[in-house]
Amino acid sequence: MLEITDLRHVYANGTCALDGVTLSIPRGMFGLLGPNGAGKSTLMRTIATLQTPTGGGIRFGDVDVVAEPERLRRTLGYLPQDFGVYPRVSAYDMLDHLAVLKGIATAGERRQTVETLLQQVNLWDVRRKALAGFSGGMRQRFGIAQALIGNPALIIVDEPTAGLDPEERNRFLNLLAEIGESVVVILSTHIVEDVADLCPRMAVLAAGRIQLEGVPAELIERTRGRIWRKTIERSDLERYRDAHEVISTRLFAGRTEVHVLADADPGDGFDALPGDLEDVYFATLARSRRAA
Repeated sequence: MLEITDLRHVYANGTCALDGVTLSIPRGMFGLLGPNGAGKSTLMRTIATLQTPTGGGIRFGDVDVVAEPERLRRTLGYLPQDFGVYPRVSAYDMLDHLAVLKGIATAGERRQTVETLLQQVNLWDVRRKALAGFSGGMRQRFGIAQALIGNPALIIVDEPTAGLDPEERNRFLNLLAEIGESVVVILSTHIVEDVADLCPRMAVLAAGRIQLEGVPAELIERTRGRIWRKTIERSDLERYRDAHEVISTRLFAGRTEVHVLADADPGDGFDALPGDLEDVYFATLARSRRAA
């Protein structure tokens, strides 16, 4: 169990990136949703011991993460948003080098570790290929392989599917789901589908605060009967924003589809929707902006 208590982080320029974040994250996949600038990467970097928080605490089992960062690093796997590698090095040699850095000293143990991981992430056939020639999805799968060195009990992946095509995204998410059965995996993303597909528990982070937390199906149920849809002309959008609580808009056949949040039928030709996790997410963001 990862326990985060009243975590705060203020940068030197005065920006408050985390404002009292408290979370309990059990074993399995946990989704952290939030828009760009919400504080997700700051939270991931803080958990990963890459920066020290201004205040608050983090515990992973019996490890005080803030006071004993080295103890956490022994059992941590981390795939940051921007994962850099030496482009001219092969996947095998790079993973072998990273295994040395992770403390796997004997050649035999490293060979077994590297070969097992390359097969697990389906990169065995390209193990001698330079990383510069990898596609975005292959690089992300390599990133997961390096994060799995040493059998970590806590794995953090930050915006892992951004920029991947649908096929690579599915392949990557299936790999994460397999890994997440036995360890704590935190999936930080702004892509609602990733969380909906993978995570039995989730939270929404916006403006440095946890705005919502729970089981996706239960959170969706709370919006039942409160999401309404109508297709309108783009030129009418501001009028509808003034009259209703518009939580999202999207283009449909050249016209604009609006989703609004209302406890009762708003009339005016709106249709009821069952709602989904995207509606929950956008409604939460709208509420957080009103409170700001």
